[in-house]
Amino acid sequence: MSKEPNRFPAGWDKERTSRVIAHYEGQSEEDAVSEDERVLRDENQAVFKIPSELAPAVRKLLAKHRR
Repeated sequence: MSKEPNRFPAGWDKERTSRVIAHYEGQSEEDAVSEDERVLRDENQAVFKIPSELAPAVRKLLAKHRR
């Protein structure tokens, strides 16, 4: 049985993915909290709490909006 190869979003590859993982795994808790707080203060973004079962539909809408 062969394992399906990893699929990456457009513009992403194994190297970029590895760099992002390394960034977040190497971040101190204080730096992570600071980053989260900066994102929450961004007036060009909104944060919503939605039921988990709606997440796939919301992701599809966001992907459609980006195109």
